[in-house]
Amino acid sequence: MTNVYDIISKTKSFLRENPSVNTVTFGDITQVNLNKTTIFPLAHFLLNNVQITERSVRVTLSMLFIDIVDYTKEFNPDDEGDREDASNLLDVYNTQLYVANSFITDLRRGNLFVDGLRVVGDPILTPFKDRFENELAGWSVDVTLDTANDISLPNEPTC
Repeated sequence: MTNVYDIISKTKSFLRENPSVNTVTFGDITQVNLNKTTIFPLAHFLLNNVQITERSVRVTLSMLFIDIVDYTKEFNPDDEGDREDASNLLDVYNTQLYVANSFITDLRRGNLFVDGLRVVGDPILTPFKDRFENELAGWSVDVTLDTANDISLPNEPTC
């Protein structure tokens, strides 16, 4: 059985290899210093729940793919355009969606799949903006991973 350490290690390793991710964190998001701009773009995840079936163990990861929204472009408040036009918000959404999609795709047919981690169903990503104190935006998603339940009992009958 792929244990919790393996799932966390493989997830961190995959995300750290992505050139669009500076930092990968695990655990309580309130423990991450989101005021340090050098950590972004950031991929964050935590264990959500586990379902044990006869043949598999399904682990759900709650994931965030986050970057800073930069409002350095010229913004004319009299212009009819949105404030987002004066920011990199769409760039943040696009890049962080790519990071999330590459992780999910690797679970479907890449090295994570070969390593025994498989995505269950079709995860739904939700965009967010202004969810945290500073100007952060990105995507949140719950990804359920299916791994083999290969625990055998000492006196288990064989067929």
